[in-house]
Amino acid sequence: MSWGTELWDQFDNLEKHTQWGIDILEKYIKFVKERTEIELSYAKQLRNLSKKYQPKKNSKEEEEYRYTACKAFLSTLNEMNDYAGQHEVISENMTSQITVELARYVQELKQERKSHFHDGRKAQQHIETCWKQLESSKRRFERDCKEADRAQQYFEKMDADINVTKADVEKARQQAQMRHQMAEDSKADYSSILQKFNHEQHEYYHTHIPNIFQKIQEMEERRIVRIGESVKTYAELDRQVIPIIGKCLDGIVKAAESIDPKNDSQLAIEAYKSGFEPPGDIEFEDYTQPMKRTVSDNSLSNSRGEGKSELKFGGKSKGKLWPFIKKNKSPKQQKEPLSHRFNEFMTSKPKIHCFRSLKRGGATPEDFSNLPPEQRRKKLQQKVDELNKEIQKEMDQRDAITKMKDVYLKNPQMGDPASLDHKLAEVSQNIEKLRLEAQKFEAWLAEVEGRLPARSEQARRQSGMYDVQNPPAVNNCAQDRESPDGSYTEEQSQESEVKVLATDFDDEFDDEESLPAIGTCKALYTFEGQNEGTISVVEGETLYVIEEDKGDGWTRIRRSEDEEGYVPTSYVEVYLDKNAKGAKTYI
Repeated sequence: MSWGTELWDQFDNLEKHTQWGIDILEKYIKFVKERTEIELSYAKQLRNLSKKYQPKKNSKEEEEYRYTACKAFLSTLNEMNDYAGQHEVISENMTSQITVELARYVQELKQERKSHFHDGRKAQQHIETCWKQLESSKRRFERDCKEADRAQQYFEKMDADINVTKADVEKARQQAQMRHQMAEDSKADYSSILQKFNHEQHEYYHTHIPNIFQKIQEMEERRIVRIGESVKTYAELDRQVIPIIGKCLDGIVKAAESIDPKNDSQLAIEAYKSGFEPPGDIEFEDYTQPMKRTVSDNSLSNSRGEGKSELKFGGKSKGKLWPFIKKNKSPKQQKEPLSHRFNEFMTSKPKIHCFRSLKRGGATPEDFSNLPPEQRRKKLQQKVDELNKEIQKEMDQRDAITKMKDVYLKNPQMGDPASLDHKLAEVSQNIEKLRLEAQKFEAWLAEVEGRLPARSEQARRQSGMYDVQNPPAVNNCAQDRESPDGSYTEEQSQESEVKVLATDFDDEFDDEESLPAIGTCKALYTFEGQNEGTISVVEGETLYVIEEDKGDGWTRIRRSEDEEGYVPTSYVEVYLDKNAKGAKTYI
């Protein structure tokens, strides 16, 4: 089966057929190219989808992903990201191994096809030229034969005519002989050209055209094989990523199987457990006997004087009784005096020391005193861990600077050791700050965990903050109160009692006397007192000392009559008066 023998006369159709084959190949290339674009677009959309649902850093969402169900979802997002990567691999491999290769092959195929058909047209032109020569020699031979016959007939006519002179007869005879010779020459030429044409024609149809058509056939078959290989490669490239995609899906299944509802429930307990005890039973108050009603507490002094009134957390807010006091479940227990309740109230929140700060509100307290005990303990532990990490980091940096300084001392040409002193002092200062901060939070943590008693004034000074930030709502005390028509009113009694409390505590702190100066100090470093209770100082500034460091790392100083506060002891050089009790000088 050969195109050269079977299709020897189908030159034009073969030309059309091979062009159609190239068009098919280009169409397949376009198909694969569009598939790669779809894969890239799909991968991009998958990545954007995964990124969209990823938890944001340093946000509440990031904390939610501690739960196993959320971890499984996060694993799904990560696996989908890897899944998208495999589609990108498919696109890249198809582009490099199919699209690019076939595009280059198409260009080579076009050049080869052009060359083969050029040779075919050249052979056609040659055989057509030979045919034209043959036709020309044939017509010339025919013409010469006819001329020779006419000349012979004319000679015979002249020779038979007695009236014609002998010279004319001789001339006619010579003319006939010349025409006859020309016919013989034309015959010989025609015979020669005919033989040549027959040879060329045989070569054309049995050698040249078969060879050209055979090459075209081989070219076309290679194109078909190449398409088949590309289709196979197309499938193999998809098959190559199936194991990895399978692993991605296996990872999602594994993440789903790792979901532990019990663990999530325990995490919810750790996240929201307050540490308070449930409220006790509410005592029955009998209002059927007017004579037994509790006398209304109109002022804090009345409650202190009588000692019989009690703080009743009732009304709309009685459900919030338990965060502040622990009420005995026994209904027969005697009610505590109001002063005892206030003492418990004041010690339950170390940051609250006057109602003036309670009314101000603000940001989250530094010691997280606005949180329930269990949540506060977790926050404090987290803060302590963070500070310890920072301290270790600074210590590593100090060790590195110390080693570099030793190298400079041994090899002065490498650098000046004195140039590192400032940096070393700065790092040491940072370590001291962090240690003081860590000690402060460790003290709060120990207090929460029960290792220390309730916070004292010293621990309160150590925090550097005296105002209450976002305190929880305090349940108002319900008082037995009668309106003129004999009905019971609760809201007025609650409002009046809170006002009395606030007034009493404000007076207590407004009457505090200023402490006398016991020495002076000089600021070694600049300190920005951003927390309430602290005071800002500038390096080199001289101020009065009104209360020395009592072991908590803070010294109380005064700049003027109305401006005083605490600064870190390591930031100042203190000079106490010699006459002062326990006077000493330290840095």
